[in-house]
Amino acid sequence: MQKHDPKDPEMIARMAADSSLQEHARATFLGSVRHRYSYNFSWLGRPIIQYPQDMIAAQEVIWQVQPDLIVETGIAHGGSLIFYASLLELIGGNGRVLGVDIDIRAHNRVEIEKHPMSKRISMIQGSAVDAGIVQQVRAAAQGARRVLVILDSNHSHEHVLKELQAYSPLVKKGSYLIVYDTVVEDLPNEMFADRPWGKGDNPKTAVWEFLKTNDRFVIDKEVENKLLMTVGPDGYLKCVKD
Repeated sequence: MQKHDPKDPEMIARMAADSSLQEHARATFLGSVRHRYSYNFSWLGRPIIQYPQDMIAAQEVIWQVQPDLIVETGIAHGGSLIFYASLLELIGGNGRVLGVDIDIRAHNRVEIEKHPMSKRISMIQGSAVDAGIVQQVRAAAQGARRVLVILDSNHSHEHVLKELQAYSPLVKKGSYLIVYDTVVEDLPNEMFADRPWGKGDNPKTAVWEFLKTNDRFVIDKEVENKLLMTVGPDGYLKCVKD
């Protein structure tokens, strides 16, 4: 038996070209969203509000990149911050996680700060696109050899595009800029009736707009193709130029 390659490009391509499988995956994803599937999970005791598939993909990216700093916009309950911090703990070294959120709820801050992984976590409260906040993040990134950026806050086109423009310079060749909830573009508008985003106005449209004028990043389609279900289609951006 030949050695198994967990990233067999040919196998992933065949799976992506399987129209029946893709149709079933889309239907399953749509059904899962209706049942708030991503809210079922936690990481080391904190709600993470992510699909397990994307958690695995993030783990692979973090191991590949070996970042000194992971910047995430959008904190919520802090599960993602703790997830990233725990991976950096396993890798070893002095890697840190910086979370930015316009409203860090007091009870969430308490739980994050008392968690064993808090030693690797810092938080900034404020809008991720505010000039002062952007400057604080850039200052925190000074001296970092490799930065990984993950965008998961306000999902409107305008906000995400501003985030992309503000934080993409921190990401260097070989690292990633991950944009979550690009899947909003592929879901019925009725699912976002109470939100300021929807079809035509969401993270995916912001990514498309961003890539028109920035050739430092390409969409890593292989990531989403192998996941089958992801909240980040077209959102795994690999930096290919310094």
